[in-house]
Amino acid sequence: MYSEEEFKNGTILLIDKPLHWSSFQAVNKIKWAIRKKYGLKKIKVGHAGTLDPLATGLLIICTGKFTKKIPELQGQVKEYTGTISIGATTPSYDLETETDQTYPTQHITEEKIHHTTAGFIGDIEQVPPVFSAIKKDGKRLYEHARKGEHVEIASRTINISVFDITTIRFPELSFRVVCSKGTYIRSLAHDFGKALQSGAHLSSLRRTGIGEYRVDNAISPEEFVARLNP
Repeated sequence: MYSEEEFKNGTILLIDKPLHWSSFQAVNKIKWAIRKKYGLKKIKVGHAGTLDPLATGLLIICTGKFTKKIPELQGQVKEYTGTISIGATTPSYDLETETDQTYPTQHITEEKIHHTTAGFIGDIEQVPPVFSAIKKDGKRLYEHARKGEHVEIASRTINISVFDITTIRFPELSFRVVCSKGTYIRSLAHDFGKALQSGAHLSSLRRTGIGEYRVDNAISPEEFVARLNP
């Protein structure tokens, strides 16, 4: 494990964020552990790209002077795996909210599923979910959404280089996606359901890579604390 000086000069920590943790909670756990271990009043600690509480996987956490590297790391290509549930939508596009509508699925074949993924490869326009942390009129979108306020959300251009359906266990489809910064996998699931002339939502998500960094080399926040205090 790193020394006090190394944490201050700058380290990159690969953390495997647990389910139901916010990215902020994971950063806080790391920050408090370092402060407590070395009796520090403050140390800079930040993450390079938020993961929703319902997602797991790679969170890059930077300490000390390496927090300046965060914008560069956030711009790296991301890789995700997960499952999309076909035949029902939710307002949040994932399991944060209850099903609001169900749709027919009898017309959806394996061939149609694989053929439809091709329409999402390359530069595409995507509208972020209304349940997201993007700011509009000084408030987070999810704050508007939870109050039932209608908000116009502008689309953004994103890039998807890989969208593979790896397993079909209807109504669940397992997938792997490689995409640019700013891509919402929840929106991809929602739009994919529409393209299948049905509905869909994201039922699980794991971030497996950011640039050259892999979740296989990451440790849990608890394991970080245990290693810091053997």
